Order: sequence, then structure tokens, then C-alpha cells
Amino acid sequence: MRKNKTVVSCLTDDLRKAILPFTKINPWVGLCRFFLLGTLLLSLVISAWITDTVWLFCLGSFLAGFVYFLLLICIHDAAHYTLTRWKWFDEIAPRLVSYPMLWPYGVYQELHFLHHCWNGLDLRDPERTEWTEYEYENASRWMQWYVRHQWWIDIFIVGGIGLIIKTFVRGVKLRQYRPRLLWKLKIDFFLIIVIQSIFLAVAFYFDVMTRYLLFWLIVERTVGFFMQIREHLEHDQMWIQKDNHQLTQLYAARNILVPNWVQWLMGGLPYHGVHHAFPNIPFYYLPEALEKIELVLKKYHYPPIKKNNGYVRTVWQLSQHYSLISKEKTV
Repeated sequence: MRKNKTVVSCLTDDLRKAILPFTKINPWVGLCRFFLLGTLLLSLVISAWITDTVWLFCLGSFLAGFVYFLLLICIHDAAHYTLTRWKWFDEIAPRLVSYPMLWPYGVYQELHFLHHCWNGLDLRDPERTEWTEYEYENASRWMQWYVRHQWWIDIFIVGGIGLIIKTFVRGVKLRQYRPRLLWKLKIDFFLIIVIQSIFLAVAFYFDVMTRYLLFWLIVERTVGFFMQIREHLEHDQMWIQKDNHQLTQLYAARNILVPNWVQWLMGGLPYHGVHHAFPNIPFYYLPEALEKIELVLKKYHYPPIKKNNGYVRTVWQLSQHYSLISKEKTV
């Protein structure tokens, strides 16, 4: 049941006042996280490449892939300019991280803006992973089978390369809604080709092409594994429309209770509902902001924000059965 417009307006004002102290960005916190993870990644890559033992090379590549995944989360903060608040750094740094991995950062940034606008409200949402009942009913048997096993197929088969292809494809499809998308598509594609051409030329010159391809295969599988989990976890079974855009974002994204060190490594993404409602809050303030937000919601007799316990438990629970967005929620 929808609340009176005046009540919703007052609630929204109180929410904004409550989170205002948490919107101040300390650039050194984001820089510290970025350079610590970047240094660790570089160390693991070097350690993997200087060893002559195959299993140590594979282990080092896997660990580098995991740290690469954590570093890629930093570019999510940069996309919102909450990593450092320095626009020049938040524009350059994510590209240095993403292009070697073939990740089209510029396209992602534009699509992510649409995701924040459309999540829970518009089925064109470029980051929607959950199918609607209508889409499922009108799909082929093979696609219906895919939907029923989507978690495991995306995590173990589609992986990182699937996310990259999907980002490019959706960038092309949705370019009419963001004027800069076409330009960023061209820039991302060009720079990715240039960087990868340089890497391939070096690998060919030093006669380590097989080793190079094995390294990127392990990294892609590792990064893709964790990115696909994150892609599904944040919004699966959360599609819902509330009284206004801000409240919809607050309730249509998942919040997960985790230890502080996990929250730091994951860049605040465990508190994804809070981030969606207030993307100007840097990751280190999200837990405190959640407490203030819940007090305001309670004051206006809104239901508490849903919170899951831990990543592993939540992934296991959600992946055990598939879900569809009901027809009532798409109206």
C-alpha cells in the first residue's frame, strides 16, 4: 500500500538529512585501498612469472585473479566519483585497471548510470539478471533450461568474457539513452585493442605466448567467477517498486552483513541497497549510514531493510532455485 505523497516527501527529506554527514569523501582512504590492492596484484603477477614451476605459476595466477577482482571493484567507486573525489584520478585509474582485462570501463560507466535509474522500475535495466515470467514463458526450451540453471552456468561457463561481451552488446543497444555511449564504445574498443596488441607482441617476442595465454585464461576464469556471483547476488529476487525512486533503490538491492574486513575488501558493496539509494556515500561510511536510514524508516513506519547473513550462505540459498519477476511487479 502506497503512502501519502506528503509523508513520502517528508521521509525523503529526513533520509537526505540523516545521510548528509556521510557524503564527505576522504580521498586518502580510497587511494590507500586502490594502491594496496594494486601493489599486491603487481607482486603476485611478478611472482607468478618469475617461477619455472607450473603449479606455482597457476597458483600465482589464480591469486592475482582474485586480487584483480577486488581491484576492479575500486572502479565501481570511481564510476560514481567516490573513490577519491578527484575527477581526473577517478577517470584515469579505472581505465589503467580495466583495459588490460578487456573490460570496457567507459561503456560500463554509462550503463551503470542507467542501472541506477532503472533498477526495480524499468526492465531495460542493463544489469538485470532476473528474467520476468513473460520472458520465461515465451522463451525456447533451451533458454528456459538456461534460466533454471542460470547461476551455475554464468559462474562456471559464461564467466568474465561473457560479462565483457554483454557490456559491449548492451552498450550498442542502449546507446540512444546515453549520448556518450557511442563515443565511449569506440574509445574503449580502440584502447583495449592497442593494449592487448602490445602485450601479445611482447609475449611473441620473448616466446612466452603459451604461458601468456594460460595466465589470462586463469585470471579470466577467476575474475569471472567472482564477478558473476556479485552480478547475481546484488539484485536477485529483489525487484520491487516503492513509493518513489529513492525508496525503490533502497529496497530493490540486497544488503549483506559481513565482517568489517570483508566490507573493506568489497568496497561497500555488501551494503548495496544503501549505495543504490545514496550513491554519493563513499564505501567506508555505508554501514553507519544504514543505521541512520533504518531509524528514519522506523519513524515513518516503513518495513526494515532486508539483510542477509554472509556471502557464502546467501549465495548458497539463492542459487538453490531460480526465480522470476512476477507480472504484478512489472506493471
